[in-house]
Amino acid sequence: MHFLEIADLSAAYRNVRVLRSVSLNVARGEVVSIIGPSGSGKSTLLRALVGLMTPTAGTVRLGGETVDYSDPKSLRALRDRCAIVFQQFNLFQNMTVLRNVMITPVKIKRRPVGEVEPEARALLTKVGLADKMDAYPSQLSGGQQQRVAIARALAVKPDILLLDEVTSALDPELVQEVLETIRLLAAEGMTMLAVSHEMNFVREVSSRVALMNGGEVIEVGEPAELFERPTSARTREFVSKIIRAK
Repeated sequence: MHFLEIADLSAAYRNVRVLRSVSLNVARGEVVSIIGPSGSGKSTLLRALVGLMTPTAGTVRLGGETVDYSDPKSLRALRDRCAIVFQQFNLFQNMTVLRNVMITPVKIKRRPVGEVEPEARALLTKVGLADKMDAYPSQLSGGQQQRVAIARALAVKPDILLLDEVTSALDPELVQEVLETIRLLAAEGMTMLAVSHEMNFVREVSSRVALMNGGEVIEVGEPAELFERPTSARTREFVSKIIRAK
C-alpha cells in the first residue's frame, strides 16, 4: 500500500477545471517530483491536497485513511500529518527565527514551550541556521528565510512534506543552499512530494518524476526513464525543450 494515494482527483477554480482526474501515489520514504510547464496544475495539486482548494471529485488517502475535505476533523487530521512549504516564505516579521519555528507546535498543537524549544533549535541547526536563531526575517537572505520556512514545516513532525517551487523566488546564488537542505531530508528518508523546475536536482533526488500538463498527469517514471526514454509525445516535447534551453 502506498502512503499517499491520489485517485482521479479533480478541482475547479471559478468553474474552470484546473485538475483533471489526477492519480498519483507516493510510498513512505519516497521523493516524487512533479514537473511540467507553467499553468499545468502542479501547484494547484499541492493546494488541493492540503485543502486550500477543495477537490470537486476523486479520493485522497493518507496512511490508509480517506480524507473527507468537507469534514473539519478529517482536514485537521490531514494537516497534522502533512506540511507544505510555499514559494513565498510567509514568515512572521515581528518574531525571531526561533519563535517562527516554535509558533505552530506551541500555539496550535498546545505543546509546552520547554519541550518545543530544543526541538526547534535542533531543526534550525540541521538547516544550517544555528547562528541565526535570534535574528528576524528581515535580517536574513531569501535562502535563509526559505530554510526557516522548511524548519517551521518540520516542527509539526509531518509524515509527508509538500514543497511548492521552494527555490523559484530566490536569486540564483541562493538556490543551492535550499536544495542542499532538501538533499539532507531526502537522505534521511523524509517522504516528499515536490513541485520543482530545477531539473538537475529533480534527476538527482527523485525516486520518481511525474509530468503534468493541462491539469493532468501525463507520465510517471523513474528520473532516467522519464528524461531519457519518455513514452508520451508530450513528455518528449517537454524534455527536448529542457535540453535545448541548457
